[in-house]
Amino acid sequence: YISVTGVQTCALPICPIVVTGSAGYIGGQTALLLRDLGYTVYGIDRREPPEHLRGVVERFLFQDFASDVALSWIAHYQPSAIIHCAGTSLVGPSIKDPGEYYNNNVVKTLKLLDTIRTKSPHTRFIFSSSAATYGIPPSGLPCQEHFATRPISPYGESKLMIEQVLQAYKVGYNLDFVALRYFNACGADPMARHGQEPNGTHIISRVLESLRDNKEFTLNGTNFDTVDGTCIRDYIHVEDIARAHMISLSYNIPAGIYNLGSAKGTSNREIINIAERITQRKLNLVEGPRRDGDPDALTADPAKFNALAGNWKKYSLDDMIRHAWNWYAR
Repeated sequence: YISVTGVQTCALPICPIVVTGSAGYIGGQTALLLRDLGYTVYGIDRREPPEHLRGVVERFLFQDFASDVALSWIAHYQPSAIIHCAGTSLVGPSIKDPGEYYNNNVVKTLKLLDTIRTKSPHTRFIFSSSAATYGIPPSGLPCQEHFATRPISPYGESKLMIEQVLQAYKVGYNLDFVALRYFNACGADPMARHGQEPNGTHIISRVLESLRDNKEFTLNGTNFDTVDGTCIRDYIHVEDIARAHMISLSYNIPAGIYNLGSAKGTSNREIINIAERITQRKLNLVEGPRRDGDPDALTADPAKFNALAGNWKKYSLDDMIRHAWNWYAR
């Protein structure tokens, strides 16, 4: 057993951890952390891993996670847990092509869950959910898990649908699950081994790529009801998300839904100021209109997870931006 922050979890070869989406941003960082800690990690992805992630997992299956091959593979290896990071994850494209999101995120995950409950019922299912399940929350309040969920995109709806399925499967089939509602995942591996792919969509990646390439950056919205007029969001380091996955392997974290965030909001102008200070570069900034559906503020209340996991977060916003810059500028 390996103990991290007082939580003991199985790390024996006889109980592998499967990470779906292990070639991606969050799945890749999760696989890296688990390997660093001595876990036996198997990966599944319909994309081949980028060069820097090759060899990270002990076994890799180049398949869609819901393919017959992948489902048979899972039934054969009987993993102690599946960390389900695979899925389609952008709000804007989900509005233009909702069928892809409902199919990839809902229909396929249902097939995976039915395999678990019938073929590997001891497996704990750790689900990558999203703050997008909340939609536009009450003004000025950090989101708590009991808040009403009113997603405003097919992406958010697809995540909420799986949460609802998980709760029903827990009651009906005793399926064991932890759903983690990430707020804004950012940063990169602290040792610059892994990070986001080019052309990321959230503000930190866009700002850093603009600074690196000396390109114009458009700030969407300067008339939000906030102190500096730009919207406020909550950020969490991708390595801290990976650590939350690891902690959720333990039954000290009961089945349920949990927010992952910092409990602190940061405005877009503050992000730009920090990025300029860390990179020692000046952003070529232009102001643009706000995007439809953008709330003034969206922040997490992570007290429920924190009460069980203790002092589990390691990285500040400065760390997030510095690590991301080290990755982008390598």
